[in-house]
Amino acid sequence: MRYREVIRMPLWLLALIYFFLLSLVLSIWAALGNTAALVSFIATSALLILIAIRTAMVIEVDEHELRVGRAHIALEFLGAANPLTSVELRALRTRDADPAAYLGIRFWSSTGVRIALHDSRDATPYWLVTSNNGDELVKALEPN
Repeated sequence: MRYREVIRMPLWLLALIYFFLLSLVLSIWAALGNTAALVSFIATSALLILIAIRTAMVIEVDEHELRVGRAHIALEFLGAANPLTSVELRALRTRDADPAAYLGIRFWSSTGVRIALHDSRDATPYWLVTSNNGDELVKALEPN
């Protein structure tokens, strides 16, 4: 394994979601009592853990392929990889976006990498991937 990174949801966002869910628990407690509130509290806590696990995006580079979440591509089809600043990433995922591009992005991560593709069988021009360590990811994608 040349490179591995996990993009997780930040704590402030998890707390915000949890507070919204707890307001639902409070409403259930007011309407139905302690037992229903306890059950809904446990259910919403489990839901928050599930949300945190399911929204984590794993980026892996090994000797043969790049994997971003469930998507994967052989390294032989990759072109130039460029690290992006937050301003460049914001422009590339909004007004300058190509509809055919693969977007492996999480809105809470402000920097990333643009990876060009060279596959005649695939119309995808590039992958746009959010990464907290864009320079390291670009280095891992360089041929040895």
